[in-house]
Amino acid sequence: MRILTRNELIDTPWKNGGGITRNIAKGMVGDSVAWTISRADVTQDGPFSDFTGMTRVLTVVSGGAMELRAPTHVIEARLWEPVRFDGALQVKSRLTSGPLTDLNLMFDPDLCEGAVAMRHSPFSGLAQRPKQGLLAFHVLSGTPQINAAELAVGDTAFIDTQDAALNLAENDAVLEIRLDYVDHKDAIKLCIASL
Repeated sequence: MRILTRNELIDTPWKNGGGITRNIAKGMVGDSVAWTISRADVTQDGPFSDFTGMTRVLTVVSGGAMELRAPTHVIEARLWEPVRFDGALQVKSRLTSGPLTDLNLMFDPDLCEGAVAMRHSPFSGLAQRPKQGLLAFHVLSGTPQINAAELAVGDTAFIDTQDAALNLAENDAVLEIRLDYVDHKDAIKLCIASL
């Protein structure tokens, strides 16, 4: 298991000044990006970047909520509730209760299928890693134990064994991030930021 702590994340300001991104990890096939995981601090309303060809799962991990306004509908992004949408969708965000931080999983559906689920206390059991793919946990609250290692809020654990022993005590919560790789000849290489 490899752990990337919150303190190791590097701030990258947005060009429009509307927030900060912190890259967590990405999957690479040669020079092409198969998937990315990142955290973003959103401090003001504004348009989302165009990620045509990618599917996006956004989860507000702290702070308020926001509305994602598309041309035909509105997506409500609330605390700890993952929302999924096409990366090409023209979205303008509107903060409804102040600044927030979100976690973004973006993936190329031709190369993999991704999912994000919230797990909270009490829980003790095994989580199985996909045969071809990635299993990771991002800490939302508390000090959960994963494979007997204690993590803190904002830390991310990448599982490199078949199973992960997950123990969530009172007030612990994590996001479980799963990527199932489509069977193809080129391996997807895990690249963890700052490691």
